[in-house]
Amino acid sequence: MLWPATLLGAVVGLAVASIPGALLGGLLGQVLDRRLRLQSWSALRERLGGRAQTGDEWLLFVLLGRLAKSGGRVLPAHIQQARAEMQRLGLSSDSQRQAVAAFARGKTGRDSLRGPLRRQHEHAEMLLRACWRMAWVDGQVGQAERELIMLWGKWLHVSSATQAQFSDAYAPQQVHLASTASGAYQRALSLLNVSADSEPARIKQAYRRLLSRHHPDKLAGSNASPERVREATERTRELHQAYDLIRQRHGFR
Repeated sequence: MLWPATLLGAVVGLAVASIPGALLGGLLGQVLDRRLRLQSWSALRERLGGRAQTGDEWLLFVLLGRLAKSGGRVLPAHIQQARAEMQRLGLSSDSQRQAVAAFARGKTGRDSLRGPLRRQHEHAEMLLRACWRMAWVDGQVGQAERELIMLWGKWLHVSSATQAQFSDAYAPQQVHLASTASGAYQRALSLLNVSADSEPARIKQAYRRLLSRHHPDKLAGSNASPERVREATERTRELHQAYDLIRQRHGFR
């Protein structure tokens, strides 16, 4: 017996309506996976012809827009960087238009980003690296930019140490050199047990006292093992280098 199409549709509709929500979701999930070979609802939207996307798909450009505007004014370099990210992702013309709209929406600062970011944990590195590229595009990272990215990293469960690595990867070369020099200076102060505001006489005294204590010549007549002598020699070399660095920074002989 053949059922009229309208009657058959009504029966199917009643049957679906009677299925509990959780069970229906599971059944639809199986259809996605087995029949359409899709792994997510976003993939289904793409299969259906690129219909209206949710905000999460364009979250990256919302973040970039928020960063660009955080300093008060969007610079041409920010626009160029956003375009570079679109090219990096290989976006089509239609997708680029949607990314531009998301970037503009991000500039308004109206979106609540905590929830969307927490849903993007698996894409945390991609999102944060792009944010640091945008932040460094003008050669420096402002306080507002840094605070935003660190907050977003917190919501994405990314540590401060990892964030520092991402930032360093895109910092200009001169910033790297300044950071390295600053770190070496701080280590030198620590090695001599002095501070940056110590008087030259205090620094010289600390250097000579440590040099006398660790000099390998003092071990020559004490039946010290070759290993101890090597350690003393290395320590003396470190003291020389630390003192030279501090002396040059403070400008005394």
